[in-house]
Amino acid sequence: MSELPDARLTNLFLDMLAAEQGAGDNTLQAYRRDLEDFSAFLTGAGRSFADADTEALRGYLADLDNRGFKSSSVARRLSAMRHLFRFLLNERIRADDPAAILSGPRRGRNLPKILSISDVDRLLARAKTLSEDPKSSNAQRLRAIRLYCLLEVLYATGLRVSELVALPLSAARRDARMIMVRGKGNKERLVPLNEPSRRAMADYLAAVEAARTGKTKNAGAAKWLFPSFGESGHLTRQQFARDLKELASRAGLSPRLVSPHVVRHAFASHLLHNGADLRIVQTLLGHTDISTTQIYTHVVEERLKSLVRDLHPLAEK
Repeated sequence: MSELPDARLTNLFLDMLAAEQGAGDNTLQAYRRDLEDFSAFLTGAGRSFADADTEALRGYLADLDNRGFKSSSVARRLSAMRHLFRFLLNERIRADDPAAILSGPRRGRNLPKILSISDVDRLLARAKTLSEDPKSSNAQRLRAIRLYCLLEVLYATGLRVSELVALPLSAARRDARMIMVRGKGNKERLVPLNEPSRRAMADYLAAVEAARTGKTKNAGAAKWLFPSFGESGHLTRQQFARDLKELASRAGLSPRLVSPHVVRHAFASHLLHNGADLRIVQTLLGHTDISTTQIYTHVVEERLKSLVRDLHPLAEK
């Protein structure tokens, strides 16, 4: 058992993550990339997962530093190593855990990039204008309507981009006030829809139906809200991110500062700024641990400061 190659041990470890912890495809792919890089380093040193000691692990962390990896990336690789060796110990593939005494790099937690409410309004207004451009071809107009719909739904719900592009067609039912979302770990949660997002979905579906008239239907169209002819059957995260950056440029915003995840941050930050409870935002975002949501507490702190400044009787006017 101890002579199993690294690739086999990696597969066993990932199978455990998927079966016992409900890890999603993106998480599994990230673990695989990190562990393959770690394995390549060990192979070059004549070691393997089965016999690497703590000094070999320290050597890998030093190698990451020499290659210019950020502290956050080094910390993620160390986390993957810790999880792997804990698994090997629990499965009795190893008799020890060489990662147990390792300490990671100190790092501060970066605040998320935030779009202001006016920035989001500019994005939505530009997307709406493009979706109604009479000079656009049918294909261009349909793509613009889809982008406007994606943006409205994303800002209304704060979904992860992987959750958004994989929404089922049933999410756009005319009477839907809530949508059921399947998130990380295959966990489901209910997320409310506002009127603009529901209207955007209705307009998008009407445009899709009009475009399909007399044409061969995509097999994925019956299942996904945002179908495509790709392997997954639905729009990819990467395509949406590219479309959103192009929209940002047209709206006069820096594409570098705009992404689907930044819009998700805007959703959470704007809710908190307007008085939403942190636990409610945690539920809407699908965070298992409140500590993940607490990255947004800087918004609450600023709001409290402004309340004291504006409302306290002894505050300077």
